[in-house]
Amino acid sequence: MSDESTPWMRLLRELFGDDAEAALEELERMGMDPDALAASAGLSASPAMMEHVLSQIRGLIAQSSGEDVNWSLAHDVARGVASQGGDPSVSAAVASSHRQAVSRAELWLDAVTDFDPARLEPRVWSRAEWVEATLPTWRTLAGPVAVSVSHALGGLLEGAVEAPPVDGGIDPSALLRSVSPTVCGMHLGQAAGEMAREAFGATDLGIPLLAEPRVVMVPKAIADFASGLDIEEDAVRAFLALREAAHVRLFAAAPWLPGQLHTLIERYAQGITIDLEALEDAVRDAGLGDPARLQKALNRGIFQSQHSDEQKATLESIETLLALIEGWVDDVTMRAAAPHLADIGALREMMRRRRAAGGPAEDTFANLLDLELRPRRMRDASSMWAALHARLGAEGRDEVWSHPDLLPTSEDLGAWQAWVEAYVTRGTGDDMDRELERLLGSEDA
Repeated sequence: MSDESTPWMRLLRELFGDDAEAALEELERMGMDPDALAASAGLSASPAMMEHVLSQIRGLIAQSSGEDVNWSLAHDVARGVASQGGDPSVSAAVASSHRQAVSRAELWLDAVTDFDPARLEPRVWSRAEWVEATLPTWRTLAGPVAVSVSHALGGLLEGAVEAPPVDGGIDPSALLRSVSPTVCGMHLGQAAGEMAREAFGATDLGIPLLAEPRVVMVPKAIADFASGLDIEEDAVRAFLALREAAHVRLFAAAPWLPGQLHTLIERYAQGITIDLEALEDAVRDAGLGDPARLQKALNRGIFQSQHSDEQKATLESIETLLALIEGWVDDVTMRAAAPHLADIGALREMMRRRRAAGGPAEDTFANLLDLELRPRRMRDASSMWAALHARLGAEGRDEVWSHPDLLPTSEDLGAWQAWVEAYVTRGTGDDMDRELERLLGSEDA
C-alpha cells in the first residue's frame, strides 16, 4: 500500500475521500502499479505537479457548475485543435494577397450578377480567429442537441459515486456532475476546431457562420488545400475567393435566407432523440476515467436512427435549400471565372465532388447533429440556374431569390426543366411585380 504522505496517495485521497484505499486496491487488482503511474505522471517527485493537477480538477468542476455544456472548455479545445500542426498569424503580405484576390473576385462577379458586394470589409484570419468569430453560431446551432446529450449522459452517471467529500477535498459527486458538461464541451470544441482546420472562409457548408454577411479567407487552409493540387495557388485562391464572395452577396441580397437556414436546422435539431442504449454502451466502453475517450465515443452514433415525418420534411427542405444555394454559387462562379481562370473547369468539378462526397467539415456536422449537410441535386440546381439565365438573363435569374415562396420545392427541383418553363411562362415585368406584391403583402398581413 502506498504511503499516505506520497503525492499520489494525496491525490487519491483528494479525489475519493474515504474510498481512496478501495480505489487503490482496484487499480492494483487490475494489474496497475500505482507508484509507477505516479512516477510516469511526474507526481512522485513533484508535489507542485500534483497541486497543479488538483487545481485543474477543481477549476473544471467550478467551470462546469450550473452549466449543461462547458462552453469555456469548448472554446479552449476548439482553439487547441485548430492550432495543431501550426496556426501562424497572418502576415501583412499574406493578408494583402488575399484581399487582392477578394477585390478581383468582386470585380468579376459584378459582370455576372447585380447582387451588391457586402458592405463590410473582408477579413483574412488565422484558424484561431476563425474559431473566435464563428463559435457563437456553433453554440446556437448545436447547443440544444449538446444540452440534450449532456442531460442524457448525466442521467446515466447519476448515483455512480456516493462517497461524501473529505474535509477540504474534492466532492466526488461534484466531480461526477462535471463529467457530462465537460464531455459535451470537449465534443463541441473538437468539432469546431476540426472545421477550423478545413474552412476556407465562413460559408464553406453553404451556411453563414457569421452574424452579418462578410467575406472571410483563411490562408493556411487555402495553402494546405492548394498544395495537394496540380494547380497554381493563385488560381486556387482566386477561385475560393469567388465562391466565398458569391455566397456573401447572395446572403446579403436575400436577408431572409440565413435566418431560414438556421431555423430549419434548429427545427431539425429539436426533433433529435438520444439512443440511450447506444449512449450507455459508449459510457461502458469508454469508462469514466478519461473524458477525452468518452468524448470520442460520442461519435459512434448515439442518435435514434428513425426520423419523424416532420424531421424528414425538414431535412428535405434543408437539402433543397443548400442545393439551390450551392447551385447558384456554382453557376455564378463559373460565369465570373471563365474569362480569367484557365483551370476553372477542373476547380469546379473538384469542388462539386468535395461537396457531394462530404469532407471532414461535413462529417463534423453529422457527428454533432446527425445531419448530413450535403447538397444533393446540386448539379440539377446549377443547371436550373443556368437555364433561367439563358431565358431571363442575370436579373431574371436572381429575381427568384427575392422571396422564399418563389424558390422551387424539392419536387420542383426533381423536374427542374418543367419548373423553369412554368416560371418563365408565368411572365416577367408587371406580372412578376404583382406576384411579388401579393407575396409580400400576405407576409405583412
